[in-house]
Amino acid sequence: MKTSMPQIQPVGNSYAQQIVDLIIPIQQIEFGVPITLEDQPDLMDIENNYHGTGGGFWAALHEHQVVGTIALISIGDGKGVIRKMFVNKDFRGKELGVAQNLLDVLVRYCKTKHKTDLYLGTVDILKAAIRFYERNGFVSIEKQNLPAAFPIMSADNVFYHLEIR
Repeated sequence: MKTSMPQIQPVGNSYAQQIVDLIIPIQQIEFGVPITLEDQPDLMDIENNYHGTGGGFWAALHEHQVVGTIALISIGDGKGVIRKMFVNKDFRGKELGVAQNLLDVLVRYCKTKHKTDLYLGTVDILKAAIRFYERNGFVSIEKQNLPAAFPIMSADNVFYHLEIR
């Protein structure tokens, strides 16, 4: 039983190891995505790769432990890219709303920074994630319709866009 709701806050490099310890097992073990830490050097320098772009990196913290993450890369022209959206399996689902809270924090941040468009790439085997994005108004787009500045990850094979109002 969870004693308290996870709190969402911006995080930096001091949380990098906890973030890696959350994300890598979800990618590799839970979903079998062939990606390593070496493929994601951004995780070891959150401050330069996310905050430094005009984006951000947020964590859901439960009892000082990272149980969820979401990140934003700013690619200019009012556009942003969602990255690193992961939630520990014990904290998933509508009951706790961790994923929804993470996304809501990121969208509110985008509105304050006058971002008008959000993009993301994911992997087609992540069915629950895809349903979550679609429930939140994201629309599937073809890879060739992504902005030129979109940083494509090799594992991603489905892409989404959200117009922020």
